[in-house]
This record gives sequence, structure tokens and C-alpha cells, in this order.
Amino acid sequence: GRRRREAAEEEVEETPQEKKLRLAKQYLEELRQLGESRLAPVPRGAAPGAEPDPHALVLGSPAHILLFLQVQSPDPARIRVLRGHQLPVTCLVISPDDRFIFSASKDGSLIKCKWEVDSGKRLCVVPGGKKGTEEQHMGHASQVLCMAISSDGKYLATGDRNKLIMIWDAATCKRLHIFRGHRDAVSGLSFRKGTHQLYSASHDRCVKVWDVAENAYVETLFGHQDIITGLDSLSRECCVTAGGRDGTVRLWKIPEESQLVFSGHQGSIDCIQLINEEHMVSGADDGSLALWGLTKKKPLALARQAHGEQDVQGLQQPYWISAVAALRNSDLLATGSHSGSVKLWKCGEGFRKVEHLLDIPLVGFVNSLKFSAAGDFLVAGIGQEHRLGRWWRIKEAKNSICIIPLKQKTTASSPESPGCP
Repeated sequence: GRRRREAAEEEVEETPQEKKLRLAKQYLEELRQLGESRLAPVPRGAAPGAEPDPHALVLGSPAHILLFLQVQSPDPARIRVLRGHQLPVTCLVISPDDRFIFSASKDGSLIKCKWEVDSGKRLCVVPGGKKGTEEQHMGHASQVLCMAISSDGKYLATGDRNKLIMIWDAATCKRLHIFRGHRDAVSGLSFRKGTHQLYSASHDRCVKVWDVAENAYVETLFGHQDIITGLDSLSRECCVTAGGRDGTVRLWKIPEESQLVFSGHQGSIDCIQLINEEHMVSGADDGSLALWGLTKKKPLALARQAHGEQDVQGLQQPYWISAVAALRNSDLLATGSHSGSVKLWKCGEGFRKVEHLLDIPLVGFVNSLKFSAAGDFLVAGIGQEHRLGRWWRIKEAKNSICIIPLKQKTTASSPESPGCP
């Protein structure tokens, strides 16, 4: 009886993070004993016979264990640059199988591209047309600001400044449908994981819900006091949004038609992404990077001037955080600005700390960042201008997509990646 009481006390005192770590160790030990190493994915490009990646195994487990990925600073010579967009890249997504990248830009004549990751080849280009000709032309007739892909890789959604959302067959790049309803630019899109339910956010300050499989509008949610600049979702029937200059991040509970309001940034909140079902990360034009728990209305951690400062007409101003990315169900983050580098970060101490890891040199505005599902590469959408405006212009930047390999210290070395044609 005493042992049971002591065990019960230990269980009560165990934090959620400690429990996840214990379950991770237990899970790995069970697999080791059973000799089931075949369940663990081998890193992309690893040599034949290479050991499975233990971190990828943990990240893919049902318990969604959170362990820091030991990544090395990538060799700049191995960063592949894909050129094709004439104007700044505004958004991109990676297919769920990590084989393809879809990108869009401010260019009215080259709206959307599909790229093959391994070869760097451009497989599909959808040209745009003049405003008002969307029914006659395949593509958008204005700047594309956001895109999302369903978790089964079937549907791709794109949103533009002309208030339109277009739905595409991701395999063929054929347009399937146009959703209308927003009264201003569509600035955020996300499919609910495991479904074809689509969430959209707009400069009209509202969130809309759509059923893509049925080509149907579902409902509209209101609450933000300024333009919405970003949106994300995972498996739960909810989404999170960044509210621009209203200074709030919001969690929308769709079935209840309710919202939770979070505040902590001092400037316009420009980007947001969920890390897992309980935590999210956001970036603002005051240069701050915020780490949130969905049960706390204030940030769990805040990194001020995350990308340093710049001289603007004799005044020191922080570099804006223009893009954030999180490797799902891990503690690895990435941020982009126009400071000359992408930064990688580690979430530490039960998501109550953000620690800088390393810098990856990239010139230009980083308008979009996405980790591959396996965590073996990071993709950045680069432009000479910010995706939402033309406050500055970096002439030496190349409007392009950069594929950044993330070599893990614990994995076997990979062969050189093929260059961009």
C-alpha cells in the first residue's frame, strides 16, 4: 500500500513535459527490445543501411513526444535556389509527402508554381490574367497572399488581394472552384488536418469556414479589430489568427462560435503558426517572437528584437518578424525577416523559454517559411519586398524559393543534393 501511495504521489507531481519524456523513453525502449527499428523513418538522402532517425521516430509517434532536434548549421553551398517568379514570393506550402513545393508571388502573369523537391524542376505554372477575368483565365488576377494544402494532398487553396479563394487539384493544378464572400484581401488559409474543412482569414477582419469537398460556405466568425495577417490550424475544430495592429492573437473555437484573446506583442502581429495542439508561435513588426500556451493569455516566452536592429533615418528600429515556422510536434522553430538571415530557435524548459540556435544567411524579405514533414529541410520564400507592402526594397535580393537542408547530428551523413537547373 505504501508503494502505491508513493507511486500515486509521483504521478501527481509529474509535469506534462516530464510525462511525455518518460513515455518517449519507454516507447523507444520497447521498440529496441522488439527489434522494430523498421518503424522509424530514415532521413531523406541517407546512405543505404543508415540507422533510423530516433527524433523522427518520436515525432511521428501517437504521443507526439517533444524532443529537441540537434541540427547543424547548413553549408551555404548546399542551399538550393529555385528561380521562376519575377516578383516577390509571398507564400508557399510543401506537399504532405515532402515531394513538391507550391509557391505564389506578386507577379500577375506568373501566379502559381509547382516544384519538384528532389530535382528542383518547375512542373506546373498557372498564368494569371487581368482583374475581372478570373472566370475566363485559369489563375488569379491579383497578388496571391496565402495558400494551404489539405493533409491528404488532394486540394490546394489560394487566396488573393481581390477577395477570392481558388480551390485547385494539387496533382494536376486544375482549378476546381472559386469561393467568394470576403470583402477584402484574403490573407490566411488553412485546412483542418484530416478533413477538407478550410479556414480563411481576411483584411475584412473576419474568419470564414468552408467545406471544400462540397464547394460550400459554412459560417463567418467576427472579433478582430484590425486586418487579420495570418491563420493556422491542426486537427482540432479550431484555428488561431494574428490580428495585425489590434495587438491580439486569437483562438477560435468553431463549434462554440467563441474565441480566446491573447496579448503580449507591442506592434503589429504579422505571422502565426501552431507548434502542436497546445502551443503556438507568433512574430510581430516590433521584432518580438512570442511563444504561447493555449491556456495562458500572456506569452510563455518572449524574445525581443529577435533579429536585431536596423538604422532607419538615424533611428534604431527592430527588424520585423515577417515569417515564422514550427516543425510540428517538436521544439524547433524558424523565423524570417529582412535582416539577412533565417534564424533557428529551440523551445526550452517546457515551452517557457526560447533559445537561439543558429543563423542561416539569406538576403531579402523572408515572406514565408515551412518545415518539411520529416524535418530534413526548410523552405523559404524570398522577395525584394514584404508580402503585404512596399515599405522597403532590397535590390540585391533574388525573388526565389530556397531549400535549406537540415542535417541532424544524430543521423548518417547525406550525399550532396542536386543543384537547381
